[in-house]
Amino acid sequence: MFETLIRRTPSAAVAALAAVTLGAAAPAPSVTPHTVIQAAASAVTVTIGNFTFGPEVATVPVGTTVTWVNGDDIPHTVVAVDKSFKSKVLDTDDKFSFTFTKPGTYDYFCSIHPHMTGKVVVKGP
Repeated sequence: MFETLIRRTPSAAVAALAAVTLGAAAPAPSVTPHTVIQAAASAVTVTIGNFTFGPEVATVPVGTTVTWVNGDDIPHTVVAVDKSFKSKVLDTDDKFSFTFTKPGTYDYFCSIHPHMTGKVVVKGP
């Protein structure tokens, strides 16, 4: 098979041989603002961009610190509906972090742009 490929198209043969020898890497999953992330780590980052929180839902274990980073040119806030956390106004590249110590569902929004919403789901041990 490889001799035929080499005679016809050497670059195709090299690519095929490399894929067989090295194994083709699976493409990385894309993350959109509506992606749900389930984290096993002790830190998760939520980006603020284009008037959205991304991921829109983050599922994390108890003890996880979530950090929101404002990537917009517009100021935003991060405010829990249940008032468990509230950021100052975040300018471009500003960050706000909160460590979740209790299981539950924490809905939040931007107090400047209330249509911007997100959720952190904290799972118990």
